[in-house]
Amino acid sequence: MNYEVVIGLEIHCQLATESKLFASDVNRFGDEPNTNISVLTLAHPGVLPKTNAKAVEYAVKMGLACGSKINQFTFFDRKNYFYADSPKGYQTSQDKYPICVGGGVKIRLRDGKEYREHTISLHQIHLEEDAGKSIHDLSETETFLDFNRAGTPLIEIVSDPCITSGEEAGAYLNEVRRMVRYLGICDGNMEEGSMRADLNISLRPKGQKELGTKVEIKNMNSIRNLQRAVEFEIVRQSGMLDNGEKLIQETRKFNADNGETYGMRVKETMNDYRYFPEPDLAPIRISDAQLLEIEQSMPSLPATLFPKFVNEYGLSPEHATTLIEDKEWVDYFEATLEFTTEKQLTANWIISTIRGYLSDNKLTLESFSITPERLAEIVNLVAEDKVSNTAATQQLLPLMIENAEKSAEMLANEHQLIQQSDSGTLQILIDEVLIKNAKKVAEFKKGKKGLLGMFVGQVMQASKGTADPKKVNELLLKSLQ
Repeated sequence: MNYEVVIGLEIHCQLATESKLFASDVNRFGDEPNTNISVLTLAHPGVLPKTNAKAVEYAVKMGLACGSKINQFTFFDRKNYFYADSPKGYQTSQDKYPICVGGGVKIRLRDGKEYREHTISLHQIHLEEDAGKSIHDLSETETFLDFNRAGTPLIEIVSDPCITSGEEAGAYLNEVRRMVRYLGICDGNMEEGSMRADLNISLRPKGQKELGTKVEIKNMNSIRNLQRAVEFEIVRQSGMLDNGEKLIQETRKFNADNGETYGMRVKETMNDYRYFPEPDLAPIRISDAQLLEIEQSMPSLPATLFPKFVNEYGLSPEHATTLIEDKEWVDYFEATLEFTTEKQLTANWIISTIRGYLSDNKLTLESFSITPERLAEIVNLVAEDKVSNTAATQQLLPLMIENAEKSAEMLANEHQLIQQSDSGTLQILIDEVLIKNAKKVAEFKKGKKGLLGMFVGQVMQASKGTADPKKVNELLLKSLQ
């Protein structure tokens, strides 16, 4: 292709405050339409809004996480436009003095077997209110309006036009979702719309510095659909440019059924919005003490946890990436390490066994009865070769879930799961197996080394699964030689 792809994302995150940005109305998803509203949400004449302090704190947290400059003095603006689901006839947002300026989000991209890091630079993060919701599928002739969402606090995270592919865009959106979840400021649920992205994409001839004509695709609600929209727009825009057609600055929608975008309206310019300072709201002042308090409340974030898990804990990049996907798994993993030194084995158990068990039984980690201390008991038994990994997974774990009052070792002894590693006892079993299979022993000595697995299996069967497989292998080889 003769063009460079230039992408910027505007990511909207609904903040997980109890009330709305400028009113005490409940901020909650899924309630009956038009039940979480008041004269403030509906902007009745004479009402005076008041800024939600928790929303300001959450915006500052995201700015600190991104390394942004925090504007300790800021205010809101009116963004004037008319749409049916906006009861005010304007949106309260921020224009000249956003609460956070600059910064960046570090992403990791897979490059063969290795990972490469790349930083997506940010233009700003600002506070604003969400609009209501238009419902089109209840009638063929009418649109219904639900204002429950109107006034919900949002942060809009605006990247610079520095993203060059759908892969980068998807990785960036995923990293932002992880960050807001770690910070506890948004649940990142794209299906419910609490996090969504507007995609700005343009093409320019290779080597040209001037940006091409920008097209905006609204409300991308999944990472995969975002990448599909990028792929479609690259083909559409490059085809038009190759044919000498002129692109127009417009707003488009994405059709998830066929993977195509279609035009909605010609894009407004900044002048069309006629921004001016919001006269009904006092400016926001964040003191040095308040900023310090927010800084001290910040948790460890994925960008710092990944090198810690790889370099300090010795985990593979794949295991580290999986564990840091959700903060609850990080907390569970690190809490388990307080009772065991087996870092890699603990990671294996959490990623494969525990997550698999929860998925199969449709449970959450929060409802899981095995505490980190009890998981460490299992891990230590496996690490010490007292219980085989198979027996621990298939038998000991279910037993521990059913018997919360008994330790892992107590249950392993009661149910004869402790591995038999006594050489004398195992040698008796091995001798019996080899005598019964004299012909197979002769074949093994002639070169059929694959028979070793068969011998091991028979010894394990004779021991009713209690023999230590490593010890059995060692003693078998000596006997066969």
